[in-house]
Amino acid sequence: MSTDARPDDLPPPTAAPRAATTAAPGSGDPLAELRDALRTFAAERDWERFHAPKNLAAALVVEAGELLEPFQWLPDDRSHALPPDVLEAVRMEMADVLLYLVRLADRLDVDLADAARRKMAINATRYPVDRARGRSDKHDRL
Repeated sequence: MSTDARPDDLPPPTAAPRAATTAAPGSGDPLAELRDALRTFAAERDWERFHAPKNLAAALVVEAGELLEPFQWLPDDRSHALPPDVLEAVRMEMADVLLYLVRLADRLDVDLADAARRKMAINATRYPVDRARGRSDKHDRL
């Protein structure tokens, strides 16, 4: 979904300098804790040079495709009741997608929680309940 139309009353995105953003373990901010763990993981392996935003975005898309694979051709009802081994594989693919997304956000200094809150506010204006309830139409077709 594009973000070309933004409500005027939304606050600007928050940005904090990278050096100032570290979370103590148990800080209550799981995304920040993941971000910091991923920074350490990449630094220990000297992988920062491979973590250009383009590369991370591409890896994220690959992992999202792998997440879709167990659902391919399943009827809707079976997609709600996956066998335990398939559900575990889906969990691991979801984790891969999340980890790449958190790493990409870190490399671009994007606060994911702030971006998600802002996007939800945008979607609330694009999809008002009285016009969107029970419909899957795109916002410009409501």
